[in-house]
Amino acid sequence: MDTQREIRKTIILNAPIEKVWKAVATSEGIAAWWMPNTFEAELGKEFILHAGPFGDSPCKVTELEPPNRLGFDWGKDWHLVFELKELDSKTEFTLIHSGWDPEKVTEFGQPHTIVQGMMDNGWDKIVNEALPAYIED
Repeated sequence: MDTQREIRKTIILNAPIEKVWKAVATSEGIAAWWMPNTFEAELGKEFILHAGPFGDSPCKVTELEPPNRLGFDWGKDWHLVFELKELDSKTEFTLIHSGWDPEKVTEFGQPHTIVQGMMDNGWDKIVNEALPAYIED
């Protein structure tokens, strides 16, 4: 497994881009399909992801191009991007999770090489099940 690669998940959602943007770029939306947070859609804004047993993760908004792209630094190493592309009355959503380094460990002392596999599987379920369930209700 190439531990340097980013995690990338793409799905076509049966919803207009404005509805998807609201789900991925508001605190309430993100909490509904992913995890509780203090997110605010403002470039440079710091916020917290409440990661349950893993504690709170500090984040910072680094990219904000409504309604097409949101990016933020997550914890000490990771970067997350949500990309949206309008397709008629549907929306293509892509999640990109980068910052993996086989030489590093997370704040919780786990090697990136181990966590990346767990996160890859976790994102499958979140992007393919939780997000559409919330958006396409």
